[in-house]
Amino acid sequence: MVLLGYSMLASTAFAEDDKHFNAVIERAQQLAETPYQAPEESLPEVLRELNYDTYRQIRFDPDHAYWKDESPFSLQLFHSGFLFQTPIALNVIENDTATPLPFSSENYSYDGNAEKLQEYDLSGSDHAGFRLHYPLNNAEYADEFAVFLGASYFRIVGRDQAYGLSTRGLAIGTASPDGEEFPAFREFWMYKPDANAEQFELLALLDSPSVSGAYRFIIQPGEDTEVEVEAELFAREDIAKLGVAPLTSMFTYGEASRQRPDDFRPQVHDSDGLLMHTGSGEWLWRPLTNPEQLRTSTFTDSSPQGFGLMQRERDFNRYLDTEAQYHRRPSQWVVPLDEWGPGHVELVEIPTPDETHDNIVAYWVADDALKAGESRRLHYLTHTLNNDPEAHTLGRAIRTRHGSAAGPGQTDSSASEQRQFIVDFQGGALDEIAADQPVELDISAQLGEVLLPQVTALPNNGWRASFRVPANNQPSDVRLRLTLNHEPVSETWNYVWYPDAE
Repeated sequence: MVLLGYSMLASTAFAEDDKHFNAVIERAQQLAETPYQAPEESLPEVLRELNYDTYRQIRFDPDHAYWKDESPFSLQLFHSGFLFQTPIALNVIENDTATPLPFSSENYSYDGNAEKLQEYDLSGSDHAGFRLHYPLNNAEYADEFAVFLGASYFRIVGRDQAYGLSTRGLAIGTASPDGEEFPAFREFWMYKPDANAEQFELLALLDSPSVSGAYRFIIQPGEDTEVEVEAELFAREDIAKLGVAPLTSMFTYGEASRQRPDDFRPQVHDSDGLLMHTGSGEWLWRPLTNPEQLRTSTFTDSSPQGFGLMQRERDFNRYLDTEAQYHRRPSQWVVPLDEWGPGHVELVEIPTPDETHDNIVAYWVADDALKAGESRRLHYLTHTLNNDPEAHTLGRAIRTRHGSAAGPGQTDSSASEQRQFIVDFQGGALDEIAADQPVELDISAQLGEVLLPQVTALPNNGWRASFRVPANNQPSDVRLRLTLNHEPVSETWNYVWYPDAE
């Protein structure tokens, strides 16, 4: 079965008689019918007081990895402590029976300053999270390809990719005046994989003051690692903004950034743009920014076909970072597997001084708010990728640059107060269009105005759209695309220019 150019996981149709998933759904529903109770503080004090360096000196022993001799999949665990103050419960489902996976300090090595922890009673520590391994890049080594750690966060990578952006089970009230609520996975049930397993299945119980939920994940590692997600949510309280399939990333600076640190690296980011495939079939590209003030952008749609945070720049020379290897950070794409109806993709951009802070969030918000006592079913696919989705066959915006519109020696001219933008497109349908074809520029400004719009063929088989923004104190919200014979031959580029704010 193929959806939008991607092969879906084999078990898209979930078995209605899965007693384990049904049991988690029932438990989530029961939780939502009672007042929220925060998890008990069971973590020993010595673990609560760990600093970053000491916590990193606690390592799971790979020789103790679960199932490593029984399956291509293996499981390693994370120790509680430091930032991870609320342990989670883990269970393994084998032969249709769920059995708790107990915490054991014997699974870990305690090095350096962490060695003193062996003098304490660590019972009650339980687990902070877990990671999954699989021979992703070659048959001789089981690579880490998925990690579940902290609140409802999880990260995945495909072949020859390095961890970058994260995804979450839910986002509640992100960038709202009342503050954000972070739901957390409290317990997991993992189906023990057999000797021929090609995918890994697990269940999770989510809980927070506003909502509880039962989740089912089916993860298939590969060149583009895929996760099929099904969830049943039950609301305790009215939820004004429920973010579905949230993606969290980092953008510090890129090619269009005016302000950048004194750094040898040309660009620093895990993602460089938001891509959206609307219900009407339009492909929309919004380059990311690191703003001076928090910004929230909404992209209204009905039943979108997909959205994601993308890392289009894949060339090492764009970053020159041998440690972070931003050129290997994957893009991640979300595909609804049921009708999402009317709503919007929301993009939140938060100021950050450096790359240590995630400052980009994108998710879907339905117009139909979730009220107390109501339930909602979610079903979607999220997966990594190195390039754009296969269904995207139009020209892509590969470069966004801007600068003063004044030419050499024209510092006193009126053009010196205008901003010149160039947007270069390449690939897809543009590969088949000769430079003498009548390609036109379809451009509009929702806010502000644009001057001198034009389109030019480039010597590298690409096309350049250019325009100017007049000097004023108001933002300019510009959309443009290339057309041939009144049909789009490129995606739609959208950008908001804030004078003196980038």
